[in-house]
Amino acid sequence: MLLFLAVSLLLGATGVFARAAVVPPSAEQLAEAVSALTAPEMEGRRSGTAGGDRAARQIADALAAAGLRPGGDQGSFLQTFVLETSSHGGPASALELSGPAPRRLELGRDWIPHGGSLGGEVTGDVVFVGYGADLPDSGYDDYAGVDVRGKVALALDGAPVHPAGARVSRLDKLIAAKRRGALALLLAGPDLPSPDTTAVRVGLVSGALTREAADAVLAAAGRTTTEAANALVAAHAPGPFATGARARIRVDIVSDEVRGMNVVGILPGADPALADEAVVIGAHYDHLGRVDGVVHPGADDNASGTAVALGLARAFAAAGGMRRTLVVALFGAEELGLIGSRHYVGRPVVPLTRTVAMLNFDMVGRLRTRRLNVGGGDSGSGLRALVSEAAQKEGITADLQGSPHGPSDHTRFYDAGVPVLFFHTGGHEDYHRPTDTADKIDAAGMARVAAVAVRVIERLATDARPVYAKVPPPSRRQVGTPGGAFLGIVALPRPGADGLRLSSVLPGTAAAQAGLRDGDVIVRLGGTPVDGLEDLRSLVRARRAGDIVSVLYLRDGEAHATLATLGTRID
Repeated sequence: MLLFLAVSLLLGATGVFARAAVVPPSAEQLAEAVSALTAPEMEGRRSGTAGGDRAARQIADALAAAGLRPGGDQGSFLQTFVLETSSHGGPASALELSGPAPRRLELGRDWIPHGGSLGGEVTGDVVFVGYGADLPDSGYDDYAGVDVRGKVALALDGAPVHPAGARVSRLDKLIAAKRRGALALLLAGPDLPSPDTTAVRVGLVSGALTREAADAVLAAAGRTTTEAANALVAAHAPGPFATGARARIRVDIVSDEVRGMNVVGILPGADPALADEAVVIGAHYDHLGRVDGVVHPGADDNASGTAVALGLARAFAAAGGMRRTLVVALFGAEELGLIGSRHYVGRPVVPLTRTVAMLNFDMVGRLRTRRLNVGGGDSGSGLRALVSEAAQKEGITADLQGSPHGPSDHTRFYDAGVPVLFFHTGGHEDYHRPTDTADKIDAAGMARVAAVAVRVIERLATDARPVYAKVPPPSRRQVGTPGGAFLGIVALPRPGADGLRLSSVLPGTAAAQAGLRDGDVIVRLGGTPVDGLEDLRSLVRARRAGDIVSVLYLRDGEAHATLATLGTRID
């Protein structure tokens, strides 16, 4: 009888297993956590920066203080990942000219390898190829009448003067040189570019040299870059020629990594029969950092979700845990393309096949209307009823959406076969602005969100696990108005860089359906060069949803072409 009473007290009428009652975090605790995460020393918490690292370590300290076990690398709370790799020419790089006027060009003054150049050494005759442009749609070809196979191509930076006003990018020139079989491409311009702006790889030895250095190459042919450029303008046509010089190019590539961090803590399950299964409590802690020199504190996005996740960690740890294991994962680099959650899904603390569900808290600091948005209700059996019951008991109106798709970290888990719930309190005019500050947070509303989450997690960590359900992404192909088109990518603005490297391709979007992947580099959209995020935005906004556009892109140094049917954005 005593044993029966003890078990009944542990399980209770609802089947919830806890060694003590779970007390949700208070509004005061949550407000304090948001203030700490938005403090000036956090500098906007951009992943890969000192402020982002500082925030990660503060979160790790909070998980340790709550009594969770480390779930990161090498016994720590930190799970590190590569954000990006930058390359530049090392000191062994060299460019030597032979022929009538032999000369060794000085690295850093006369020439510099491109950041995306292949490493190694090539030697070949130098052929001048005008601007290095091959534009079939415009009828312009700087390679007309010349064979550069096994040779070094030398081209002028910039674009040719062409009646059609055709644009040509550095990547266009590299792709053309590679397709024509050149050993290398050297681009002559007034200044030497930063390796960071020439970091895209095309699988070719390449570099930049000054006009003065290029004049030394052309001296064997008795010409200068100015004379060659003037001749191109006068003829309105290409004018390639053999220079009579020979070049030996050695590129010594040195790579540097920029790293981000997830912060992961584990609260082991208390029931041996279920402890090998887990519920993931997640939120991204990163934000934009400095934009144009101005710190964006990111109070709602997403210090609010981070504060709730940390508050839940403390609450469940204080109660002695649940039957299943709880994994608390605070992700980095969400703003850069869901990079941290992608890394976690590839290296989960508990295998995804034993991950019962993932709860994502992203922008939960503006509840004021007492209306809580929860996505993913159709991603697993019973989730709609579970959330509705929990919200009702807390006196909150839950706006339940069935779709588990969306531009936040839960998407990575859902795509990997895990049921998900996405908690958020809606958008506002401070989104991604420096005005998203801690004083505008509804801490009492956050406490209500946390209370709903406690009820949901108690059930998920105790009851039969929900069965994963495949939900098709919303249709994005309906016809829209100009400016309403959507490609579905996340990318970083990189002033001065050529091409656009994709941090993330959102599932179910035009980009995903066209075959684009994370890490691809868009070179052209609709036949127009893309030199950065603003270029792409302008090109997409000028079209309608339903338009079909051609996309030229690079993947692992190889050029590919595809067609994308633009959709409409669904938040």
